[in-house]
Amino acid sequence: MAAGEMQVRTVSAYPVTAGTIYQTFSDTAGAVAERIGIRWLNSSGTEISITWSLTTTGASAGWHRVSVAGAAPVNATQAQVLLSSTEVGAAVAHFWENVYLGLPIRTTGNLLPFGTESFEIDTSGWGVAANSTITRQVPVVSWAVDAYTAGGHTLAMTVTANGNASVLAVDRPTVTPGVEYMAYAYLQPPTSGSTAWIELRFYDASGTQIAAQKSTLAAPGTGMYRQRASLIAPSNAATCSVAAGLDSATAGQVLRLETVVVVLAPEFAAGSILSYGAASFEQGVSGWTTASGVATLARTTPWGDTYFEGSYALAITSTTATQSIIRSGRFPAGAAAGLNFRAQVLAHTGAGSWPTVIVRIRWYDASNADLGASVGTSYAVPSGSWYLLPSDAIAPAGTTQAAIEIVPTAGATNSVLHVDLLSLWQVLPQTAVNPVDDGGYIELTLRELPLDFLISVYRITPDGARSLVRGGAGLIDRQKVTSDLMVIQDHEAPFGVLLYYYVEIYNSSGGFASSRSSGGTMLTLADVNEAWLKDPGNPQRSCKVVVQTAPDWDQPIQQSVQRVRGRRNAVVLSGVRGGLEGELAVWTRSDEERLALRLLLGSGNILLWQAAPGMGVSDMYVSVATVKEGRIGGRAQELWRTWTLPLTEVDMPVTTAVNGSAGRTWQDVVAEFDTFTDVRTVYATNEDLLLDRRTG
Repeated sequence: MAAGEMQVRTVSAYPVTAGTIYQTFSDTAGAVAERIGIRWLNSSGTEISITWSLTTTGASAGWHRVSVAGAAPVNATQAQVLLSSTEVGAAVAHFWENVYLGLPIRTTGNLLPFGTESFEIDTSGWGVAANSTITRQVPVVSWAVDAYTAGGHTLAMTVTANGNASVLAVDRPTVTPGVEYMAYAYLQPPTSGSTAWIELRFYDASGTQIAAQKSTLAAPGTGMYRQRASLIAPSNAATCSVAAGLDSATAGQVLRLETVVVVLAPEFAAGSILSYGAASFEQGVSGWTTASGVATLARTTPWGDTYFEGSYALAITSTTATQSIIRSGRFPAGAAAGLNFRAQVLAHTGAGSWPTVIVRIRWYDASNADLGASVGTSYAVPSGSWYLLPSDAIAPAGTTQAAIEIVPTAGATNSVLHVDLLSLWQVLPQTAVNPVDDGGYIELTLRELPLDFLISVYRITPDGARSLVRGGAGLIDRQKVTSDLMVIQDHEAPFGVLLYYYVEIYNSSGGFASSRSSGGTMLTLADVNEAWLKDPGNPQRSCKVVVQTAPDWDQPIQQSVQRVRGRRNAVVLSGVRGGLEGELAVWTRSDEERLALRLLLGSGNILLWQAAPGMGVSDMYVSVATVKEGRIGGRAQELWRTWTLPLTEVDMPVTTAVNGSAGRTWQDVVAEFDTFTDVRTVYATNEDLLLDRRTG
């Protein structure tokens, strides 16, 4: 309406818990800089305080992120979001979109807590390592609308004097020796020529640094660039941390950090023995050598110029039209003799031509003696796309280590071959099934799935009936493949029926690509007096009960009987006869079974009832009405209970998805909570902890 600061806030005030950290963010665009805040209110609606973000360092008419987080103060019971900008004239529009208020959004699996990963609260999770000072800034950066872990405050490291400068995370999360970890962060260098880096560091039990892996950014400009560093934890490693900095910097230069993460390093194929560093080239080409020929090896540059995964690839350059042999380092393969392994390389012609590229595996014994190489598989790599080049081989006697060899032959001088996303793993069955009788489900394992394709999974019974199998996103019907390995627990498989699974795979545009089938399998329910009651969306609640009395079924129907005067027989108007209705009587035999059944019934969800084969009852989806729980007489300490469950047959729930942890592990809990007492104040039950359903 006029020049000066304008503020808007949410009409509603949202409930909060004092002492709990909350975050708000929004995407915004306008003619001036802006800020965002959380307004804390007490139970009477009176303002206690406001947690403001810093104002952005500049203005932009393009969408950019502002964000802030803070702990709700004492006596706070409600909060509102505040949006603020100080305009220089009247009738000026400032745009806001995608507003969030809630618990902090952090990277699942990150060993570092939210306050160290993000800088929305403060910089207390970081300290100066050398020649620098630390502040916070909110630069103008455009992020994807769903990049919820990025944007807002950054850590700004300012160089004090000419020379090297660095900062170091204060946290020391525990690590497991022999496991590979990856650190990554967005770095914003002061110039495109700056030597900016991130480093993953390991420490022993006394806190002494014992290993480190530095990864230097080859910046194409001064934007935000994600840089990765990975390393296998040494045998005496106890903790880790992450550092970042500038080499040969000038006083006053600023390096900004955003979204700092330490996680388990990913595998490009389930069970691959190659380290992430050797397979991705994000931190260089260490470990790779030219065993013969004229080819030279280098990491592609700059950041994002040529890659398939991450931001870099391996560039193999041949100055002459000749053959070279490129070899990785050796990696432990276990007792590999007689087992089939697969080497897989993703290749792309960067310049010239490559009429022949052979991919093969070289074998070694425990004393590092060379046992020779496999015959390999030969490919021609055309220009244009990236091509997947697999090669299978059986390990000879004595094999305990293996390496990948790439044998490219250039078709012209100064030819360049780009390589990325390498894997070397023992090839296990593509499709495997395992009945878990004690758990009441069949485990289906699917390997070597093509990423970003679509998949449908069916259960096929002897009568030819085909039923979709349920997964974490509902029935698995043309769902996107996000991992080459998929493990499905089918809790709705019938008992005592020999069945198999049929899988259809479609390309990303929906065209049919391939199919596969599993072997036959069967679930067994050993005690015919037992039955399963399951919640299809929450299989962790499923429980076995002892059947006391099977239902006497009613089959209701809506009818209207009209008796016409002068006519002997009535006129009956009928609807469709409904599903079965009856009372199932069951026993629970312990406090654990009793509490489990209460939990199962408590949600009111549709349940699946499965009895033993031959009992005259088919698997049935049911709705349970008012439940009667009674004692069976005798002593008060008697643990057995009798239950009467009024059942109504219903259709299978088609929209229900299987609740799961979505990658959540104990490390996520440890990274966020100091003690288990803190955990208990936030989660009411263990199931709430598993599913991250918070009460405070």
